[in-house]
Amino acid sequence: MLVTGAGAGIGRSITRRFDTAGWRVAACDIDLAAVEALASELGANVVAYELDVVDPAGWQRVLGDFCGDGGLDLLVNNAGIVSPGYFVDVPLGAHLAAVDVNLKGVMTGCHTAYPYLRRGNSPQVVNLASASALYGQAELAGYSATKFGVRGLSEALDLEWSRDGIRVQAIWPLFVATAMTENMDIGTVNRMGVRLGPDDVAAAVWKAVNRPRMFDAVRSIHRPVGGNTTVSMLATAVSPSWIQRHINGYLARR
Repeated sequence: MLVTGAGAGIGRSITRRFDTAGWRVAACDIDLAAVEALASELGANVVAYELDVVDPAGWQRVLGDFCGDGGLDLLVNNAGIVSPGYFVDVPLGAHLAAVDVNLKGVMTGCHTAYPYLRRGNSPQVVNLASASALYGQAELAGYSATKFGVRGLSEALDLEWSRDGIRVQAIWPLFVATAMTENMDIGTVNRMGVRLGPDDVAAAVWKAVNRPRMFDAVRSIHRPVGGNTTVSMLATAVSPSWIQRHINGYLARR
């Protein structure tokens, strides 16, 4: 398997979870020192790679080295960045950087990994989406937009790649206690709090990957993490847009 953003937070926890179960893991991050330290700690089944997820040549290099002529069983697109704040107060470059990493990075990973996934054993892709893709989030506008993109990409690839036996799923946490949410001062966080840890998301990824495929035809590809996200997802499915707008406006109010 290959995990992006494995140097810290959620990606680090996912790497640990699957390494414990005996998986061979390519731990990838733009911070090479971080994944090298993780690989040194965990042992021979974890191989560290420096990877900028928006660089197709970098993806080809890592996949070629890790997979060789073989296949890839699991791709976890986890790398992500966020620049919270009112949309016009956040520099445009920060918004565009989020598009690059959070959306273009996922697209690049899926596109370059596809030939290896086709040769994998019951291959799967897990993309880290977010509860901010349920309804556009105030003070997270750029981040929310990228996660809507990840949602759409996951749904489309689930349909396209089913003919190749590749399962595609999206994991939907709310706020997770990582460096990304540390000192995040926005209305929604202040009202709802940060109730998930990286291990909670790693456990959800593990459960999704090991879900029997017999249920794929009748169950959503979207996997909520935590009670708040589950309730929000169910409410969004049955409530009209104006109610969703009202609720999200209330949660974002300072």
